[in-house]
Amino acid sequence: MSHPAKLRIILKDHNIRKLDLPHGIPGTVEELESIVKDTFEVDGKFTLHYKDADFGEEYFSLTSTGDIKDKDTLKVVQIIEPPTVTLTFSDVDSSFISASETLVNASAMSETSSVSCGTSCSSGSQDTVILSSPEHLSQRLQRWPTSFSVPRFAYDTELLLASGNEAFKKDGTKLNFIPVLPDILEKLAETIFQYVAYPTSAQLADVAEALVRQHPCLKEPGSYNGCYGWQQRLKYKMGNYRSKLRGLGCPELDVNSLKRKQAHEKTPSKNLKKPRKAEVNYLPPNPQGETEESLEKERLQLLDEVKKRNNYRIISEKMAKTFSSRRQEVVNLAPPVSDFKSRWPALFDATQVILLNNLEYNL
Repeated sequence: MSHPAKLRIILKDHNIRKLDLPHGIPGTVEELESIVKDTFEVDGKFTLHYKDADFGEEYFSLTSTGDIKDKDTLKVVQIIEPPTVTLTFSDVDSSFISASETLVNASAMSETSSVSCGTSCSSGSQDTVILSSPEHLSQRLQRWPTSFSVPRFAYDTELLLASGNEAFKKDGTKLNFIPVLPDILEKLAETIFQYVAYPTSAQLADVAEALVRQHPCLKEPGSYNGCYGWQQRLKYKMGNYRSKLRGLGCPELDVNSLKRKQAHEKTPSKNLKKPRKAEVNYLPPNPQGETEESLEKERLQLLDEVKKRNNYRIISEKMAKTFSSRRQEVVNLAPPVSDFKSRWPALFDATQVILLNNLEYNL
């Protein structure tokens, strides 16, 4: 007869539960997964990971219940399946195809999200970036990665981490990282900001886990996953990093400064304007060498260009160039749909809707 057993189950970072097994540990992983799912009401597909003592308590996929014993720790890892995407292609003339081949949608449905749903559904079609143009290097060209890549740090920091990793593999010695902590946090903050200005807790956890995975000497004793302290350090570092960039005039951050908020909203977390999920360029700076006055001239020229026939390439180029100006208008002013349409009629052109349908999944 099997002896009763208890297991420590990590459901999420801050949700750790105890699983009582009065009939002992099941004979198969499938039975154990079924018990975990029914007991804790876990939604969706998942897999169980256990700590292997032979590899310094690192997590491994559980393939046999013989690998665990009473009072062991298991971690529930959700399996996220990629979404199914259906593309619809439409026939267009050759001049439009030529223009489309040089463009990539950089912010899809976010163009007029502050105006109305109906407007945004067609406005995103114009949110394009000409990748070969150096004036758009300040814009983000990719979303948050599925696997975060830890950047290289300063030369002396890399030397210290390399020796620390060797010592950790040899006898488990943890590194005193205080001397290189500022360099590590600064470089990680720079890399995170290349993707998002306001990372979520899950994204910061991804960075912290990637850091200790690449540099195991940075693991923290006493932390349930070895990197929770790094996650908290990154959280406060990103706040300081945003403050520094806000002082340098970064528009994506300056829009949330207290001086720009109304009297009843003057708290840091009140009415925070930031990208929604899957938005890449929420409030980019103006292209190099461009000012509000020069972009306004481009907008006025666009009003004439939309009256011409077979003028897709010029319209697309000018819409890409004035992207930052439109975002400033949408986010800061939130104009009525009628006013916005009269100022940016190209944004509602049927050909631009086709461009969105063909390119919105290219990123």
